[in-house]
Amino acid sequence: MENGKIRVRFAPSPTGLLHVGNARTALYNWLFARRSEGTFILRIEDTDTERSHPRYEKQLMEDLRWLGLDWDEGPIEPGTKGPGKGEFGPYRQSNRLQIYTKYAAKLLAEEKAYRCFCSIEELEAERKALLEKQLPQIYSGRCRHLSAKVLKRNVAAGLPFSIRLKIGEEPLRFQDMVRGPVEFQAEAVSDPILVRSGTEMEPGMPVYNYVVTVDDALMAITHVIRGDDHISNTPKQVAIYEAFGWPVPMFAHLSTILGADRERLSKRHGATSIATFREMGYLPEALVNYLALLGWGAEDGKTETFTLPELIQAFALERVTPSPAIFDFDKLNWLNRHYIKIASPVRLAALAWEYFGGLLPEKDDASDAVLVWFVRVVELFVPSVDHLGQLTAKALFLFGFDPDVARSKPENAEVLAADSARTVLGELANRVRAHSQPVTAEVFKRWMEEIKQATGIKGTELYHPIRIAITGSHSGPDFDKLIPVIEQGATLRVGVPSIRERVERFVGV
Repeated sequence: MENGKIRVRFAPSPTGLLHVGNARTALYNWLFARRSEGTFILRIEDTDTERSHPRYEKQLMEDLRWLGLDWDEGPIEPGTKGPGKGEFGPYRQSNRLQIYTKYAAKLLAEEKAYRCFCSIEELEAERKALLEKQLPQIYSGRCRHLSAKVLKRNVAAGLPFSIRLKIGEEPLRFQDMVRGPVEFQAEAVSDPILVRSGTEMEPGMPVYNYVVTVDDALMAITHVIRGDDHISNTPKQVAIYEAFGWPVPMFAHLSTILGADRERLSKRHGATSIATFREMGYLPEALVNYLALLGWGAEDGKTETFTLPELIQAFALERVTPSPAIFDFDKLNWLNRHYIKIASPVRLAALAWEYFGGLLPEKDDASDAVLVWFVRVVELFVPSVDHLGQLTAKALFLFGFDPDVARSKPENAEVLAADSARTVLGELANRVRAHSQPVTAEVFKRWMEEIKQATGIKGTELYHPIRIAITGSHSGPDFDKLIPVIEQGATLRVGVPSIRERVERFVGV
């Protein structure tokens, strides 16, 4: 540990969108670094050249920034080849291939690794033979003891070879901060491949377990915090650390995230990528808060809402549980509603504008009056949504609706079939006909009282038909808040029909 300072890393592969499991890993690393005043490093593992793409790297950087997870060291923007920010770069594995070649040669020179000339066909035949005998399917190590003469002849002939690490006889042990001490028997690990098949002139591509260990060691990583799907990789990495004589870091393997059906979380459970949650209108503080609770809890066992600074102060790896975490969309929605409730209406309106594309002018072209009106629209409807993406459906009637479609809805048709409905709508039409000014909340309230007194109709029989005529539905926001929003929208000419226009279309005036 460099000067006693904690150094952690988040090392994603840019082969797809950042999903919640990796985002939680990034968050826990970030919180651990910030809590200990350590260093949080972003490293891009892009040696899978066929699947890696700069657009995914750019997206994951944007997602991390959106979540508020900044990094102290890491690559510069995608598509660049510079070493990046920090003294331990480059921070992309594709820019570190010479480093891996150098250290593989060191292991070969020290006879801690060896060239394996076995072909894919030979290895597969060996595997099948072991399978038939119901024995562990591990490499026999037959190239481990090739004579110097055979080795020299094979290399001179240009035969392709992989590079394997020599595993000793002692068990491979490591300390897991979540699971405690872990041990693997050496024979279960076999001699792992470090570099895939290649030649002296054209070396093969180094494998994950090798490059991640070299990178972690050279970047002075003190704690490796990652998903529990890497537990089986860890003994191989420990063996590599020991072969080089490098200190072994502390490990913390985070539990798997499951869906409600207790199967590994996947797209079939719903949204799983950070980009999708962003598109749906979840607030970053809600998502961060929820991800933190997936496998970790506050010391008091009760507190569930945290700001980022509060999370930093409260977070401890010792409170991370090894039990699988269940992704509960209801809990996430509850948290998002909480943060929507305390968020600035102006901020929410700015975030929600994009969901009204085609209904509103371009934001940069909108007048101040329209912007202020839209804040009122958002304030009116956010109490009834789980995420901002639902606002459009809730507020769509403001921009008009088809009266025939509204009448045909079974729940509306039942209301409108009553004689009382025709009576109150007729009374409303009379008042609209006699009123030439925009309708205020006070005027509308007086009308409702007048209709009630004139007809003796009250309650839902009075309000539901009128609400259907104005909104297309028998439920919605209170009239005293809704009427001013409708009339102001009509005045601003943003495609919102006035109360008069709505009644004319629905009843006929």
